[in-house]
Amino acid sequence: MDRLQQGMLLEVLRSIDEGIHVVDAEGMTVFYNERAAALDGLSMEEVKGTHVLEVFPSLTPKTSTLMKVLETGKPIYDQQQAYTNRHGHRIVTVNTTLPLLVEGRRVGALEVAKDVTRIQELSERLIDLEQRIGADQRKTPSGQELYHFDRIVTQDPAMERELLRARRASATRSPVLVVGETGTGKELVVQSIHSGSSRKEQPFIAQNCAAIPASLLEGLLFGTAKGAFTGAEDRPGLFELAAGGTLFLDEIHAMAVDLQAKLLRVLEDRMVRRVGDVRLRPVDVRIIAATNEDPAVSLAEGRLRKDLFYRLHVVRIQLPPLRERPKDIPLLTRHFIKKFNFQFGTLVTDISAEVEALFRRYPWPGNVRELEHAIEGAMNQVEGDWIEVEHLPPHLLDVTVPLPQLGEMEGVTLPEWLESMERKAIHQALTANGNNIKQTARQLGIPRQTLQYKIKKWKLR
Repeated sequence: MDRLQQGMLLEVLRSIDEGIHVVDAEGMTVFYNERAAALDGLSMEEVKGTHVLEVFPSLTPKTSTLMKVLETGKPIYDQQQAYTNRHGHRIVTVNTTLPLLVEGRRVGALEVAKDVTRIQELSERLIDLEQRIGADQRKTPSGQELYHFDRIVTQDPAMERELLRARRASATRSPVLVVGETGTGKELVVQSIHSGSSRKEQPFIAQNCAAIPASLLEGLLFGTAKGAFTGAEDRPGLFELAAGGTLFLDEIHAMAVDLQAKLLRVLEDRMVRRVGDVRLRPVDVRIIAATNEDPAVSLAEGRLRKDLFYRLHVVRIQLPPLRERPKDIPLLTRHFIKKFNFQFGTLVTDISAEVEALFRRYPWPGNVRELEHAIEGAMNQVEGDWIEVEHLPPHLLDVTVPLPQLGEMEGVTLPEWLESMERKAIHQALTANGNNIKQTARQLGIPRQTLQYKIKKWKLR
C-alpha cells in the first residue's frame, strides 16, 4: 500500500461515525480516532501510545474485550461493555472486536465501539420507574390512566367486530397478536384488554422492540446478574416487573431473531433466566404483542420466527386502517375537536364542508394518529368557529386530488391507468411519511429497493 492509500485509509478511520481503537500485540494503542475519544471522554493524545488497561483502569485482562481477543485470537461480536474511563466517567458501549493477523501471526486487535450510554441509562430509569409505580399498577409509567374499551371511538362494523374479539380475549390469559398499520390504535386496544381482564390491578408494562438495540433489549426484558458483563448489576427485567400482569411487546417483528428464540423459551416454560445467571425464576405474565407489518411479510423475509409467531398467534386482532372506516372519520374529527377545545380553551364547533370532503378523499396513511395531529395543528391556526381548508397542514392539501376513474381517461390503456394510480399512491405515502423510505415501504407493503426504483423512475422526490 503506497503513502496515498495509507493516507486515504487513515482519513476514513478518522471520519467514521463509530469509535475505532487499535492496539498492538502488547495492548499498546496504535490508533484511536476522534469518535472513540468523544465516546470515552478522553483526548486522542491521552490514549495513543498508552496501554489499554492504563487508559481504562476499571478493566482487567479478563474483562477488556481488546485484551481478550489478543489472548484468544477469536473475534467478539456485539459485546456490551460498561467501564469507567480515566476521569471517572461511566461509559457503556456495544463493541465488535477483531484480531489483526499478518501472515498468520497475531499482531494486534481492532475494536469498533458504538456508544449506548444514554440508551442504557434510559432503560435503567425505565426499570426503576416501573418498580416505583408498583403501588398504582393501573397507570402507565407516564402516569396516564390505561384505556378501556368504552373510550375507543368507532361506529365501523369491522372495527367493532375486532373490539368484540378483544373483549372476549380479555377474559383469558392467552397470548394475543394485534396487527394494524401505524396509528390504528393498537396500544389502546392492548391497554383495554388488560383493563378488562382479571389482571387489571396488576402491572401493565409496554416495550417497543424496535426502540432499543438487541444487546440491551435482552437485559431489559430478562434482567441481568452481577458480572454478566463488565459493569453489570443485579437487576430484574420487565418480565419480573410485570409479574401477575401484562407485558406488551410492540413491533415484535423488529426483535432480533436470536432474541425471539429466548422469548419463545420463556413463553413455553414460564421461567426467566437473567443474563449471566444460572437461576431460573418463575414468571406469571400475559404476553400481548403487536406489529404494524403484515406477519406474512415478516415471516417470508425471515424477520419473525415461525415458532414464535404461532405461539403468539393464539388470538389475532386485525385493526382496519382509517381509509377503510369512512364512517369513523367525521366521528373521530368531532371527538378530537372536543378534546383540543378542552386542552386549548377554545370553542371550535366543527369543520367546513370543504374540509369534510377533503377528509373523505384523503387516504390517511398515518391513520387515526394522523387525523388527530391534523386536527390539533388546525386548531393552532383557527381564529373563528370552523376549521377551514387553509388551517390544515400543507401535506394534506398536496395529495388530496381524487384519483382519476378509468372511464374518465379517454385514450388511456389499463396499464397506464394502473401506473398512474400507483404513482399517486406512492407520492401520497412519501409525503405523509416525510420522505422516509423505510416507513413508506413498510406502509405500502413493498421492498425498499422496489420503492427506490419507482421513486427514481417517476422522479417523485
